Amino acid sequence: MTPPRRASGTTASTRRLTTAQALIAFLARQYTERDGRRHRLIGATWGIFGHGNVAGVGQALVEAGPAMPYLQGRSEQAMVHAAVGYARQSGRLSAHAVTTSIGPGATNLVTGAALATVNHLPVLLLPGDTFATRPADPVLQQIEVPHSGDVSVNDCLRPVSRYFDRITRPEALIPAALQAMRTLADPAETGAVTLALPQDVQAEAYDWPAEFFAPRVWNVRRQAPDPHELDQAVRAVRAARRPLIVAGGGVHHSAAEEALAAFAAATRIPVASTQAGKGSLRHDHPADVGGIGHTGTATADALARDADLVIGIGTRYTDFTTASATLFADPAVRFLNLNITGFDAHKLSALPLVADARTAIGALGEALGAHGHRVDPAYESEYTDAKGHWERRVDAAFSTTDPDARPTQAQVLGLLDELVTEDDILINAAGSLPGDLHKLWRARSPQQYHVEYGYSCMGYEIPAALGVQLAAPGRPVWALVGDGTYLMNPTEIVTAVQEGLPVKLVILQNHGYASIGGLSESVGAERLGTAYRHRTAEGDFTGAPLPVDLAANAASLGMRVLRAASVGELRRALAKARGAGRPTCVYVETETADTVSGPPPAQAWWDVPVAETATRPSAVEARKEYDRQIAARRRHL
Repeated sequence: MTPPRRASGTTASTRRLTTAQALIAFLARQYTERDGRRHRLIGATWGIFGHGNVAGVGQALVEAGPAMPYLQGRSEQAMVHAAVGYARQSGRLSAHAVTTSIGPGATNLVTGAALATVNHLPVLLLPGDTFATRPADPVLQQIEVPHSGDVSVNDCLRPVSRYFDRITRPEALIPAALQAMRTLADPAETGAVTLALPQDVQAEAYDWPAEFFAPRVWNVRRQAPDPHELDQAVRAVRAARRPLIVAGGGVHHSAAEEALAAFAAATRIPVASTQAGKGSLRHDHPADVGGIGHTGTATADALARDADLVIGIGTRYTDFTTASATLFADPAVRFLNLNITGFDAHKLSALPLVADARTAIGALGEALGAHGHRVDPAYESEYTDAKGHWERRVDAAFSTTDPDARPTQAQVLGLLDELVTEDDILINAAGSLPGDLHKLWRARSPQQYHVEYGYSCMGYEIPAALGVQLAAPGRPVWALVGDGTYLMNPTEIVTAVQEGLPVKLVILQNHGYASIGGLSESVGAERLGTAYRHRTAEGDFTGAPLPVDLAANAASLGMRVLRAASVGELRRALAKARGAGRPTCVYVETETADTVSGPPPAQAWWDVPVAETATRPSAVEARKEYDRQIAARRRHL
């Protein structure tokens, strides 16, 4: 990270402020800069107040006024999700802070922090903490640890934070705040950053050097590739007969979509995408072959099985992408990884190209262009024909012939596909929808496909939609949720209503955990605990569906609700919601019968271990299939 530039003309004078006041004043003057464009690093602060932060950070936000916008949340975890949605939509160049009280308010941050760090998305967490001076011990909500007096519940945030510090003295804030900003703005290091703030220290006054509050601009670097690594990369690509690009989230984080499109057009190398990387190419780009891995397309997965060189760009190679180390099957397959982090660049014993994705793609394309490199026309025709065949399968899954029929989940996506433009943004995170979206969705712009699958956190979608809408005012933002996800975390609907954010919520009611239900059946667990139904006299959950009215619930929280019972009604409801200027919910009960056309099944395996010994036939048969699949697993050394 290049050292930040300081504004000229500062003096040696001091300002008498509390620690919390100093922190908020400092945050209001932090900026990022990339490609000559400057962004405010901390755009706003979300907060729920209790005794651990109300007199400190809460009072400081009152003092700051419009210099630090405040956003009111209803759930601490949801506030982090909203901040993460904002950061992702902002290209990681702007972030939000989140303040909470001590105790449960702080521990509720852990899930959101893990999600942020897994996905390399910046968020600043400011949980209150117990007294540093310990005038009364224990205080309300304090956990006592008999063997260590300096541990609090905030230490739960250490393993899920990229940087963590506890500010036990006012003057300790200065180095900690600078390290926090460095981490947030560093493209290789960013994630959740936690500054734990003891409640007495928050309110303690100190004479702060004025220079601490001078505007600072943190350069978000575009690291160039090492010449030796670039030369190796060029040689590897030129030697490959069947290369395949795997585009990950790093393509989006680097704003490298145009560079990738130009590279693919010049070389004709096909491009598959991870969940985080989908939309790196428009769906109609000739080289785009769709999602890869367990939830990928037949086209991409077939190419992966026969690839002799896999070019990973900004990907972590999760088990869904690699089909649990069974997908890349060519005995001679090798990997070339373009990544801003050396940790990810070296995965799968790859040739590393440690650099910013856009810079590395440009350098590699320029070097290959000097040789006029292109893949064999027969290879190009092969994947082009396969892509056309897959698109016909998508058309079949989306097709609706009876306007009075109850829609399938795939048909809901098809109706959205008819409606949206490149301006629309779709948000999802968990359940069966990520699989359907990865296989079927036709991404029209780099930011349209917003599926959080690094942590796959139920309850992310609604609060994330708020963050995205704040970062992209005027654009239609859709949160797609199943009934299971909705029941996890619907409370930020109230915030959407309060702030007048016109998010569009689509609730798909299928009476349970559809994704986990299918998985449970496949591994011999017989769908235990996956249906939302009454318990029968026999003790199982196979009775009538629970009489839960999620549409009425959304309406009670202030949303306008449109109910749709058929394909025709759904088409009209979605169109009405898209044009709405207030938070609007579309509620639809989906068809799950096998007789109705649905999405194609998984095109690659995923390793979920099956019981090695069992008495029930379903588990015995599932284990036989598991043993057959794991025989294909390999280590790439």
